[in-house]
Amino acid sequence: MKMKLLTLASALCLLTQISLAQSVKVTGEVVTPLTLSAADLTAMPRTTATAKDKQGVPHTFSGVAIADILNKAGVTTGKQLKGENLAKYLLVTCADNYQVVFSLAELDSSFTDRVVILADQVEGKPLPAGTGPFRLIVPGEKKPARNCFQVVAIAVKFAKE
Repeated sequence: MKMKLLTLASALCLLTQISLAQSVKVTGEVVTPLTLSAADLTAMPRTTATAKDKQGVPHTFSGVAIADILNKAGVTTGKQLKGENLAKYLLVTCADNYQVVFSLAELDSSFTDRVVILADQVEGKPLPAGTGPFRLIVPGEKKPARNCFQVVAIAVKFAKE
């Protein structure tokens, strides 16, 4: 009986991890929390970005601009991104708990021309197993450390001492 319960518990954990990897949650300092599926991202405006892999080889990715996702969630952007709102940041979490951070200004078109995307395709094909279904692409960085794999969560937070 104990073995069956352990097997059932393991299966439920695996199913939970698989279902989490199939969507991206947008939470925190947002007006509208989101759970975005692949279909949701496909329905949003699409863009492309080129980024180099660890070997320096450039690849073209397609997906949705993080700025568009933040706007959909009602995050402070544009003219409202001033004063104390400049202390807000984005924490991106991957399936393996790898995390990267961005200030909101790094992602806002009123501060930068760089477009960071949540990609679901590379070279016109779905992301390969182990890197998808969603990957963050940060063009123009010298090291691809923030081009992270298997994104599962995007949280907008306030920096506090």
